[in-house]
Amino acid sequence: MPLSMSQASATVFLQGLKGLSGVLEKAAAHAEARKIDSAALLQARLYPDMLSMTRQVQIACDFAKGAVARLAGADMPTFEDTETSFAELKARVDKTMAYIAGIDAKAIDGSEDKDITLVRRGETFTFKGQPYLLEQALPNFWFHVTTAYAILRHNGVEVGKKDFLAAA
Repeated sequence: MPLSMSQASATVFLQGLKGLSGVLEKAAAHAEARKIDSAALLQARLYPDMLSMTRQVQIACDFAKGAVARLAGADMPTFEDTETSFAELKARVDKTMAYIAGIDAKAIDGSEDKDITLVRRGETFTFKGQPYLLEQALPNFWFHVTTAYAILRHNGVEVGKKDFLAAA
């Protein structure tokens, strides 16, 4: 049986977000146990010209909900980028997961050849659904999830591959 667009998108995003949620929980517990100001982790970066850990989580959520919405032809919720705590970031991840879980797989399936138009930095790009998902949405999502994980791991949060993958 061929892989459907909903399996390649919503299912994958939900798995990644589940792992991200668990990593955020561990980061919050790490900060509390070691009496570290959470802001130090939330604003941490791998390099000065990179975005903060908080921004990495926000963008990962935006790519996940945006891709599913575009493929399904659904209204995309707007989340304000105002999170300043691990609890607020986890709530954003949870909202994103709830949104994705609420999209009917049938609305996504068959979107392989659907035109997806994006405007980035004032420039308009049009992709077909499958290349958009595989070459734009998923790589960008995983880049930001991985970077958030790497920032936290680099700063001593005890997480590993099982946490990243949300493995049992």
